[in-house]
Amino acid sequence: MLKRLTWILAAIASVVITLVIFLPASWLGLLVEKQSQGRLSLGDVQGSFWQGSAFIGVAAGKSGPVTPLFPGRFQWHISPLLLLGQIKAELENSAALSAPVRLTGNFSQWHVSPSVLLLPPERLEGLGAPLNTVGPSGILHLSWNDLLFTQSNGQMAMTGHLQLELAEMASRLSPIKPLGSYQMAFDMRGTEADIQLLTMKGPMMLAGNGKMQNGRFQFSGKAWAQAGEEARLANLLNLLGQRRNDGDKDVIALEFK
Repeated sequence: MLKRLTWILAAIASVVITLVIFLPASWLGLLVEKQSQGRLSLGDVQGSFWQGSAFIGVAAGKSGPVTPLFPGRFQWHISPLLLLGQIKAELENSAALSAPVRLTGNFSQWHVSPSVLLLPPERLEGLGAPLNTVGPSGILHLSWNDLLFTQSNGQMAMTGHLQLELAEMASRLSPIKPLGSYQMAFDMRGTEADIQLLTMKGPMMLAGNGKMQNGRFQFSGKAWAQAGEEARLANLLNLLGQRRNDGDKDVIALEFK
């Protein structure tokens, strides 16, 4: 009886180990969709959960095709140490990432190595309003230093600095091309963050500050036209918000609460 039970347990263990080793890459796709609340999905998935590749995009419904958001394919390598609670993984895409992104740590705390991600703004229209109305174009780069993620009591916290560079931006709603170059800085401190928006060059000027606290986003800023460009930018600025007086300037209030 004991010998038979041993063989049964060994057979079950063998099946479980085989299933774990050959986990399909589609499982990672399900994880991406869950963590992004359905906003992102994996397309043309190849390989396994532990080593594979796919492109990241937006799905047109549950059964619709996935539209790529980034150039190139993302390749991942996940260490089997994950089964022991240790995270050791690497994400590569030479067309979209300046350097491979490495994740190390455990389920409660992990580090993400620095890199720069290319974000083609034209593809971001797939995320819906208001991007599909604005029709943005230009060059977007999201960079970050060493990031620390901590999970406790079901709450995710992040510490580090992120910076979004928006260069030579334009919109189908405006004949002026480009509208300008901008920079957004995110100083992450656990469940809180400070946000700063600056204009590097115009003619459409943007500035503001904001905060994120316990999942709540607040931002107070303004938009205005450089001298001599007021008439050509009037229609676009009117779409952004309400006009107000700011000293001797007529500006558009950018308020999110």
